[in-house]
Amino acid sequence: MRRILFISSLLCVLTACDDYLDRQPESSVTPEVYMNDAEHLDSYVLKTYSALIKGHHGRGFATLLTSDFKTDDKAKDEDMPLFQPGELRVDESGGEWSFDNIRNCNYFFAEVLPKYKAGAISGDENLIKHYIGEMCFFRAYEYFNKVKKLGDFPIITEVQGMDYEALVTSSKREPRTKVIRFILQDLEDAITMMQDKSPDNGKRNRLSKDVARLFKSRVALFEASWLRNFAGTAFVPNGIGWPGEEVHPDFQFEKGSIEAEVDDLLDIAMEYAKQVAEAHPELTTNNGILKQEESDVNNPYFFMFGDCDLSGYDEVLLWRDYDQSLGIIHGTTVGVTTGNYFVGVTKGLVDSYLMRDGRPYYVASQEQPYVGDDYIADVVKNRDNRLQLFLKVPGQKNKVTNIDFEISPAVETYPMLFHPSWGYTTGYALRKYGNFDGKQTNQQFGSDTGCPIFRTVEAYLNYIEASYMKNGVIDDFAAKYWEKIRTRALVDDNYQNTINLTDMNKEAEGDWAAYTAGELVDATMYNIRRERRNEFISEGMRKDDLLRWRSMDQMIVTPYIVKGFKLWGPMEEWYKKEDGTSELIDFGNNPNVSPRSESDYLLPYQINPKQMNYGGLRWTMAHYLTPIAAKHFILTGGENSVIYQNPGWKTTAGSSAVE
Repeated sequence: MRRILFISSLLCVLTACDDYLDRQPESSVTPEVYMNDAEHLDSYVLKTYSALIKGHHGRGFATLLTSDFKTDDKAKDEDMPLFQPGELRVDESGGEWSFDNIRNCNYFFAEVLPKYKAGAISGDENLIKHYIGEMCFFRAYEYFNKVKKLGDFPIITEVQGMDYEALVTSSKREPRTKVIRFILQDLEDAITMMQDKSPDNGKRNRLSKDVARLFKSRVALFEASWLRNFAGTAFVPNGIGWPGEEVHPDFQFEKGSIEAEVDDLLDIAMEYAKQVAEAHPELTTNNGILKQEESDVNNPYFFMFGDCDLSGYDEVLLWRDYDQSLGIIHGTTVGVTTGNYFVGVTKGLVDSYLMRDGRPYYVASQEQPYVGDDYIADVVKNRDNRLQLFLKVPGQKNKVTNIDFEISPAVETYPMLFHPSWGYTTGYALRKYGNFDGKQTNQQFGSDTGCPIFRTVEAYLNYIEASYMKNGVIDDFAAKYWEKIRTRALVDDNYQNTINLTDMNKEAEGDWAAYTAGELVDATMYNIRRERRNEFISEGMRKDDLLRWRSMDQMIVTPYIVKGFKLWGPMEEWYKKEDGTSELIDFGNNPNVSPRSESDYLLPYQINPKQMNYGGLRWTMAHYLTPIAAKHFILTGGENSVIYQNPGWKTTAGSSAVE
């Protein structure tokens, strides 16, 4: 099986650019010419990879390095309507209410399944089944995206023609739990049809049974969390004010009650997470070394995020491949070498990392003391090794080989807050996804390091959380998994000691996940959430977690002030000019940093009073789901539309959430 590169331009090379997904399903030519042998199915599936499975998407900002910035983990210098009630508005058209990817999956099934059942597709039987399984996964993947953003959503399994009445009827939204059950069945079909190992000679650039199992645990845990945390509200079926009540007056949960539904979903999350975790009992080794000299041995854990070939990492179940020689590149490592494309890490995230003996920083021991944060180099001392590896520290080498190959800095200097291309929004930046070869940090040619998409450590974390939600205790499997994660992070594995020392009021200062529905969670649940935060930094997981945990309610009443590094202290000396004056301006009409009088810490959204989020990040309940654009209501009957809007939103274009 040929090497797979997750990018559409390469597919033109591999498949002569046959644009299967752009062909009209109504064409009488397509069924006769395509979808009648395994290679045709393969070509169709490959293009679906590039459409749905993202990662480092090319040059510049679109990269996992900059993910999670609309959370408490990261800050970017731009207005965020999501966190300013009244500013996020109903679109006139477009938006998340779209079916293109679902339609492409359904077209595949419409053409392939009858031929497969009739034995009319030539080629390797196992590969044919695998390709069908991949498409089952992709349809589930796309439907899950819709549920996360919109909640209730139509279930469409057939290719829709041009009949207006049929199209309107098919637009009927189904309760989110019913859609989740549909997704779980698609994933079970994917598990049944796909091979144990990806059909690419073990490179894991393609899906396998374990990827589907892991994703099934993710889906089940997400919905179980959502149902429990939003129970009784308009955001779940049969909750007070649920907008689907009129369309589904007799709706019943499959398991009879919302509590039973949650329990069943938790069982599914635990079962499939455990299958993956037990099949992959060892995590990638972390030797604690951040490579700074050519003679230094590589750290497998660090390089798992920045190596060019990830096929040798058992923990990585699926990854995206790139190739500079083919122009299939991304700009992630350039951003690592500089300022993360103006997306900075928050003080809240930094503070969440434990000391190496497992104690929170605010109750550090004399043996492993918290040195403070007067300097970035201080804040990582004696801490969780993930912080030491991935938080950039002045004086560290960004490049160890081919140092002069590119203009980006070979050595990490102080955070260049005002550099036009390399700005550091919060003063803190990451080197996760980095590579110490200067050829990989080339702004002209880009990078071709691999991007992990699914990792087995998620199965460990999914099991820990689901089992605690289900049973209220850390069982033997959860304990084993948690200890392995902490040991890999070079943190004392006594998680119970951490729990006992946790001050929830202190943690709440910098971590939204300390809350559910505006109330502090218990210390055990919080530390499970902390572990996910620390492990998945910059992997695009944080926002989904915060949403399912219902962790923004407290910001309805109390705005959240985002903090960066401790600017007003010894580090302000970094910004002295040759004439002795400072680059830092915290007063007057054109300030470039937040006022010293407000905080010792850089407050990225408190610099310019005209900034939308000046005064803190705020929330409203409606923002837990995305509104459906106005045009979709007009096309399906206007005031008599079969579509209903999400809680707290109107159907009028330009309108904001209803308080």
